[in-house]
Amino acid sequence: MIDFHTHTFLSDGVLCPAELVQRAKEKGYRILGIADHVDFTNIDWIISRLIKFCEEINSVEKDIKVVPGVELTHIPPVLIGKLAKMAREMGAKTILVHGETIVESVPAGTNLAALNADIDILAHPGLIKEEEVELAAKKGIYLEISTRKGHCLTNGRLVYLARKYKAKLVIGTDTHEPEDLITKSQAEKILLGAGLNREEIKHVFLNGEKIGEKIIK
Repeated sequence: MIDFHTHTFLSDGVLCPAELVQRAKEKGYRILGIADHVDFTNIDWIISRLIKFCEEINSVEKDIKVVPGVELTHIPPVLIGKLAKMAREMGAKTILVHGETIVESVPAGTNLAALNADIDILAHPGLIKEEEVELAAKKGIYLEISTRKGHCLTNGRLVYLARKYKAKLVIGTDTHEPEDLITKSQAEKILLGAGLNREEIKHVFLNGEKIGEKIIK
């Protein structure tokens, strides 16, 4: 299992980073991305602490690689590009943007602003527009199929449009609590339920591998 969308008690998760890693290992995770929620108030200390933690844990853990990232959350769209640039310069290895999920009051225009910024993954993009999926495909930005309750309600639309425009998909749990973590077998069932076929599911997992390889190199 490879998942770049999890949270710790550094933002609104319930687990400390070390416990999250251990629980992820039990689920068979090979690469775990910690992407705590940030805005301009906390981006500096969140990234610095996650980088330090990942350096230490990766020096002793051999079965799992832990990646420091951030999720830019509820940022006014006009400021997303600026904050993404800051995150990259501070050393975040993956940059996610909290997309326009239908279960939260995310500012309109977030998806488009995110896709025009230097990010890696647009998380739970909700009722994303066709032209935005086309832009994601053009720029090579990954769109997230979410396993989290509420956020997952629009997965079917995302799969339909991603297939139409050949956009890249990844799976993300948006883990906040231990029970949010899933096994690869569970991930396969969720992807099937979202409308992907077996060959397409292989590509979703391969996309996670490609992100991981790029970071590790």
